Amino acid sequence: MQFFYYLALARRSFLRHRVLTLLMVVAIALGIGTSMTTLTVLHVLSADPLPGKSERIYSVQVDANPRSPGQEPDPQLTRYDAEALLAARRAQRQALMAGGATALQPERPDLRPFYADARYTSADFFAMFDVPFARGGAWSAADDEARARVAVISKELEEKLFGAGQDMGQRVRLEQHDFVVVGVLEHWRPAPRFYDLAQGAFEQSEQVFLPFSTSNELQLGISGNISCWGDPGPDPRALAASCSWVQFWAQLDSRQQAAAYRDFLLSYAEEQRRAGRFTQPADVQLRNVTEWLDFRRAVPSDVRLQVWLALGFLVVCLLDTVGLLLAKFLRRSPEIGVRRALGASRRAIFTQFLVEAGLVGLVGGVLGLGLAWLGLWAVRQQPVQYAPLAELDPTMLALSLALTLASSVLAGILPAWRAGQIAPALQLKSQ
Repeated sequence: MQFFYYLALARRSFLRHRVLTLLMVVAIALGIGTSMTTLTVLHVLSADPLPGKSERIYSVQVDANPRSPGQEPDPQLTRYDAEALLAARRAQRQALMAGGATALQPERPDLRPFYADARYTSADFFAMFDVPFARGGAWSAADDEARARVAVISKELEEKLFGAGQDMGQRVRLEQHDFVVVGVLEHWRPAPRFYDLAQGAFEQSEQVFLPFSTSNELQLGISGNISCWGDPGPDPRALAASCSWVQFWAQLDSRQQAAAYRDFLLSYAEEQRRAGRFTQPADVQLRNVTEWLDFRRAVPSDVRLQVWLALGFLVVCLLDTVGLLLAKFLRRSPEIGVRRALGASRRAIFTQFLVEAGLVGLVGGVLGLGLAWLGLWAVRQQPVQYAPLAELDPTMLALSLALTLASSVLAGILPAWRAGQIAPALQLKSQ
C-alpha cells in the first residue's frame, strides 16, 4: 500500500512540474532510443550464425601461395588442395565450395531468363551447416563423384519457377543444361554469412546449390575473390592452376579431433613442400566459426563506433536527468521538512523519491522503446547489406526494459539520497 501511496505522490508531482518532468522523460527517451537502436544492430550483426554448433565447424587454411614468412595464410584454397582434403575424408563432415552466378532459363512463357546466385559445393554442406529443407534433401557423395546434374534450390526460387509445394523431380535449366531438383530449402539466411564473407557478410544466401564437381565440368560461372601467383595458366579454376578461390570447411566434434586434423594439415602441407608445390614451410590455420568471424572482423567497425557513441550519449542524458531531479527535489525541501517532522524516516523519503525517479525513467523508457523502433525502421531503409536484419527481437526487448530500469535507478539514487539528507529543523525554521 505504501508503494501505491508513493506512486500517487509522484503523479501529483508530475502534474505540478509538467515542463521539468517532460524534459527528464525526453532526455531518458532519447538516450534509451539511441542506445537500443545501435545495440540492436550490433546484436543482429554479431549473432551466432550456427547456434550450438559454431564451436565445432572450422574454416581450413592451407597456404600454397609463396609469401613472406609470418604473413597470414590465404583464406581460400587452390582447387587441387581442396579436392585433396575432401578425398582424404579426415573430418566428421567436410565441404569445399565456391560462389557463382548462373543463367536460368525458365520454362514458363511469362518469365524471362535471369541470373541466380549459386553455390557450388559438396554433399556434406547441408548437414554440416544445418540447412533446413522444406522438401527433398541433399544430393549424395556418389553424386559428387559422378558429377551428377542435380540441384537444390531455395523455396523462393521454387515458387517463382513452379509454384509452391511441387513434388521433387522438377527440372531447371542452367546455362543450357538441365538439372533435376532433389531438394527445396526453407528460408535460410545465416547472419553473418560466415561460409563466404568475401561476397558479403550479410547478403542473402544463394538460390541454387550445385555439386562443385559438376560446376567445374560444365564451366559454370564463378564469382568471388581469385588470388593467383606465378604462372596460373589460361584457366584459373583448372586443377593444376596456382590460384586460390575455393573455401573449405570441416566439422570436428571435439578438441582432440581438431588437434588431430591440424596435425593432418601440417603433414599434408609438408608433403606438398617436399613434392615442390609449396615453397615455404608448412603454414596452416584452423579457426571455428566464432574465431573466424572475429578474425575477419565481420561486424563493420562503424557499427561498433556508433554503439560507443550512443552509450556516451545515454550517459550524458542520465547526467542531465540527475541534475534536473536534484533541482526538482531540492525545490521541495519544505515539503520534505514537514514530512520528516511528522515522523517520516530518511529511508521513507529516499524510497518516495526513488519511486518518483523510477516512474520518470519508466515513462522515458517506454517512449525510448518507441524511438528505438523508429530508429530501426530508419536503418532498414538504408542501402546496406544488413538493413533488413535490423529488427527488435525478444532478447533486445528484455534488454531495453532492463536498461530502462537500470538507468532510472542510477539517475534517481543521488537525488533521492540528497532529498533524504535534508534537515527538518532548518526547513521548519525557515518557514
